[in-house]
Amino acid sequence: MSRVVITGVGMVSPLGSTVPSSWQGIQESRSAIGAITRFDPTGYPVRFAAEADDPGTSLVTASWPMLPADTLLDLKARLAFTAVTEALAQSGLPAGGDRVGVCVGSEASRPPLSLVAERLLNNRPPPAAELARMSPDAPTRMIAAMLGATGPLSTISTACTSSSQAVGEGMLQIRRGRADVMIVGGVDVLVDPIMVTGFSLLGALSTRNDDPRAASRPFDIDRDGFVLGEGAGFLVLESEAHARARGAEILGVLSGFGCSCNAYRITDSPPDGRGAAQSMTAALADAGISADQLGYINAHGTSTQQNDASETCGIQRALGSAVAQVPVSSTKSAMGHLVAACGAVEVILCLQAIRDSVLPPTLNLDRPDPACELAHVPLTARRAPVHHAMTNAFGFGGSNGSIVVSAF
Repeated sequence: MSRVVITGVGMVSPLGSTVPSSWQGIQESRSAIGAITRFDPTGYPVRFAAEADDPGTSLVTASWPMLPADTLLDLKARLAFTAVTEALAQSGLPAGGDRVGVCVGSEASRPPLSLVAERLLNNRPPPAAELARMSPDAPTRMIAAMLGATGPLSTISTACTSSSQAVGEGMLQIRRGRADVMIVGGVDVLVDPIMVTGFSLLGALSTRNDDPRAASRPFDIDRDGFVLGEGAGFLVLESEAHARARGAEILGVLSGFGCSCNAYRITDSPPDGRGAAQSMTAALADAGISADQLGYINAHGTSTQQNDASETCGIQRALGSAVAQVPVSSTKSAMGHLVAACGAVEVILCLQAIRDSVLPPTLNLDRPDPACELAHVPLTARRAPVHHAMTNAFGFGGSNGSIVVSAF
């Protein structure tokens, strides 16, 4: 069975509009969390988030001249297309075909509240084209159409695990021989009144309005919730044989994937971390490596009391005696929680960690919680060789996904 390799990556994150700029921000311990500008947050219990720069429609259409001139691209589509463009440019992939597929992790889009209210008051339903753009599978369909990719097509919508599972599904399609190339990743835009209100009512968001940059503090004893973010991350996956045949530069190997379901509660994870442990153990087995061969874990690490403690238990269970030697950090401390996009973005960050022998830090980890005892990388990046790295994504609803990335 040919290995599944990575030949291109692209990202738009709150830290930067490309992979290099985002990765530089991580290495410099920069925080991208600040005041909300997407809407007027006056009166909201949370008035900060991690926003990504809007690339604008003109920049997107310049890269995709086949798009009709009157195409209406919402922010989610603009972020997705920008990240896909970067990934494809790096991979040098030619046009699509029936051996090229697309798998995207995404949630449904939400129209502005003002527009919804105006339509309700005037009994005016949204046009069919707009409803189609709101569907979770809109980015998947649009990317496939623009590429002419007629191979396997799927959309995964499992909250915070969406793009992790999309990356894993793309890997499996290639392993099964159903595609030579898979364009995989995720995108999400969450900084809007509905999401801020909803997650605030759940008590899931940090309320440090007086100090936003210190708000996301995974595994710290003073953590009080996560920070909403937005962005996109995409990868070009290929069978090693296909990549070699076309002379592509191989960036790394997608070597392991594991997933599980907690079957527990909608917004909580089991305190013993059993679902997380199951996912990680499966990913290690799929990669054919032992826990002590891991050089780094990019944790889900949302900065909520319950998630961080549960994930810690899961990591401890999965790694056993190796837990004391495997470095762990959460890059959500710098860029917030990108929800459906976080898994793919963090796979890319693991790939960068392997390439540069740099362990990303957990910002604001001033006082590690004794209930979260791990080999943390606090505050600043650290140099260390990494051959295998794992990233975790655990979603509302109980879905879990773990990916192992390895050096080529």
